[in-house]
Amino acid sequence: MAQCDVCFRHCEIKENGIGFCRARGNIDGKIKPLNYGRITSFALDPIEKKPLRNFYPGSRILSVGSYGCNLRCPFCQNNEISWGDEVDSWPEKTRVITPEDIVEEALYYKNRGNIGVAYTYNEPLVGYEFVRDTAKLVHDAGMVNVVVTAGGVSLHVLEELSPYIDAMNIDIKAFSESYYKDFLKSELQTVIAFITAAVKVCHVELTTLIVPGKNDSDEEMRALSSWISSLTDSCGNSVGNEIPLHVSRFFPTFRYTEGEPTEVSSVYHLAEVAREKLKHVYTGNC
Repeated sequence: MAQCDVCFRHCEIKENGIGFCRARGNIDGKIKPLNYGRITSFALDPIEKKPLRNFYPGSRILSVGSYGCNLRCPFCQNNEISWGDEVDSWPEKTRVITPEDIVEEALYYKNRGNIGVAYTYNEPLVGYEFVRDTAKLVHDAGMVNVVVTAGGVSLHVLEELSPYIDAMNIDIKAFSESYYKDFLKSELQTVIAFITAAVKVCHVELTTLIVPGKNDSDEEMRALSSWISSLTDSCGNSVGNEIPLHVSRFFPTFRYTEGEPTEVSSVYHLAEVAREKLKHVYTGNC
C-alpha cells in the first residue's frame, strides 16, 4: 500500500490500484499520476469562459484537460472526463502529449490572440505534475498559465505550482460544510485553506453555482461574500473586496436532474447581495 498526499482524501492505494480520483495510482510502491500528458479536451477559448473577467479581458487562451476528479458533484457538466462511467476507458482512448507539445500549440495560436495555457475541464490538480512541468515551459516561452480548479487539494500542490501560475478560477461551490460533505463528498475547509493561500500568490477569481434549495439563501451568500472580503495578500493587506465572484445559474444534468434551472431573478438577486461586500460580481449562464 502507498498513501497519496495530493488531496484531503489521503487515499491508501494498493499495488497497481488507483485512487478515488481515478487519475493517480500505485506503481512499484509509489504514487504516480496515471493521467500525465493524457489530454481529453483541447480548445482555444475566450478567457471569459474560464471564467476570468479581470485578467487579460478580450484575449483567448489554449485550454487543455485530462481526466479524473476528487469530487463527486452530481451535476457535473464534464462527467465523461471527471467521474462518469466513461472515465476508466480514457487511458486507452488518449495518446500522450508532452509539455513541449502543449507549448508548441500555444505559440502556434498566439497570432489568434492566445496568451497562454489554461488547465481546465476536469480537476487539473489531481495530475498537478503535468501542470507544473508544462506551466514552467509556458512561462519560459513568455506566456501565462491559468488553472481552473475546485480547490480541494493539499497546500503543497499550490506551493509547487505557485511560481508558474498567473491566475486561477476556483469553484467555491457553497459556504456550507454540510453541502460539501453530503452533496459533493468533499470538504469545505480544504477549499477555504486553498483559496486563502492562492490569493497571496496569483490573480484569483471565484465561482459559485447556485443550486435551488441547496445554496441559494441570502444568509449563505452574505456569509460567503463577507468571508471573501476578509481575505488578505501576502503582505497582510486587505484585498478581498477586489476579488471577482461569478454567481452562476444551475441547469439540471448528469445525476441531478430533479427540479428546475435556477431562476434568473434569483441569480441576479444573489449577485446584488454579494455586491454589499464585493466590488466585482458577475452573473453567469443567464
